[in-house]
Amino acid sequence: MKVKFSRHAKRRAKLYEIPESTIEKILADSELSDGVHELIRDIAGFKYPIKIVISVENDIMTVITIYPLKKGKSQ
Repeated sequence: MKVKFSRHAKRRAKLYEIPESTIEKILADSELSDGVHELIRDIAGFKYPIKIVISVENDIMTVITIYPLKKGKSQ
């Protein structure tokens, strides 16, 4: 499955110093159907869990946004 990053997601990744390779690795391990999904993962080296919002359509995963959940882990 191909992973694309929106302009917004690239800027959030740079702002919060989250490597795109880390996000790609997380998405490669996830089996997702078509639609919009929210993933919350604890990543080593980060104080807070990271929330990833993605859209899946025709074998293309588009990362919409990425940011740390500063108020704790909630779903």
